[in-house]
Amino acid sequence: MKVLILAAGEGKNLAPFTSTRPKPMMRIAGKYILEHTLRLLNECGLSDVNMVVGHKRRKVIDTFQGGGDYGTNIHYIEQKQVGAGIGKAILDARDRIDPGEYFMLVYGDILASQNIFSHTLQAFGVSRSPVASINLTSSPEMFGNVYLDPKMRITKIIEKPMEGSRGNYVLSGVFILPYSFFGLLEQSGESMETALSRLAGEEELHASIWEKGWIDIAYPWDIIGANQLLMDEWEESRIHKSVVLKGNVRIEGPALIEEGVEICSGTTIEGPVFIGRNSFIGNNALIRKYTAVGPESIIGYGVELKNCITFGKSMLGRLSFIGDSVIGTKVDIDSGTMTVNRSESGKTVKTMVHGSEVDTGLEKLGAFIGDDAKIGASNTIIAGTVIESGVSIRHNHSYPR
Repeated sequence: MKVLILAAGEGKNLAPFTSTRPKPMMRIAGKYILEHTLRLLNECGLSDVNMVVGHKRRKVIDTFQGGGDYGTNIHYIEQKQVGAGIGKAILDARDRIDPGEYFMLVYGDILASQNIFSHTLQAFGVSRSPVASINLTSSPEMFGNVYLDPKMRITKIIEKPMEGSRGNYVLSGVFILPYSFFGLLEQSGESMETALSRLAGEEELHASIWEKGWIDIAYPWDIIGANQLLMDEWEESRIHKSVVLKGNVRIEGPALIEEGVEICSGTTIEGPVFIGRNSFIGNNALIRKYTAVGPESIIGYGVELKNCITFGKSMLGRLSFIGDSVIGTKVDIDSGTMTVNRSESGKTVKTMVHGSEVDTGLEKLGAFIGDDAKIGASNTIIAGTVIESGVSIRHNHSYPR
């Protein structure tokens, strides 16, 4: 069975990170979202992959190339019109699917705690008819809500449900669809919701209920949640034989430490933690649970990292604290910088999305710092702050004022 992955979306709500990369190229628990997807597809024998790319497509193509390193064969379909929508992206790949065959459709910005693709395949094997993976979520208003009959067939889909009309289940972003679905998309004006509803009415659309962890990464704080989701599945440490532990280094809980890492004396690591290849951890650092340090990073003396993700190639200066935050690539943070991770009022942290203030619903949340940002020494970064890519902040400053 062929796979179609949609990886063309711009993901404006994920700024500042998607201003320099497509959504599926963010690092979660040490790997790109797309890398997690490709490896799980390979595990269940799906290696023929077609991928629709658009926004910052060279990042995807240059990284994954033909897919050989991931046990797949990737064919890229370039979507020229950025933001054209899901239906148009699927139709752009029509020539890659043979008439009469089924294909697996995967949204490129979802993550599950275990192999959701294998689970969907099993459901298809039982029904031998179109399948949509569904799951329960605490935020049904954000997703396409589905309604089922007693035989687990989907009877209705509401893309943007109003208050009071929300269902219990939402679409998980994994489908097994027939070739005829392309025709339904054309007849539906490229509307995914309408085409799926017509498929459910004219043929059958069975539900595959996913009861394990799942997340659709829609906002920057979802990166932190996705990182926790995957790390909670880790049960043991894997430390590459080339890792150098200098002096007294304490590791508690599962830690995944890649090749070429050097960790200096006095450092404590409280897993689950990821440390990427060729990184340097200075003396007396404290790396707390759910932290992912991207490759080729430098963590200075006495730095404390807590529940945060750095995408890689960044420098975090001595005696700094980075908590509940996401740090882009090639970020330079000087000594003594602190991310505040609670609001002064004690209420949930608010942040800016598209120029509008959004309540994240989280009591602890730090900062979102875009690629190539430079932050001077002795700075205090207020909870929920978004720092755009390439921004420079002077020394001894509170940001924003």
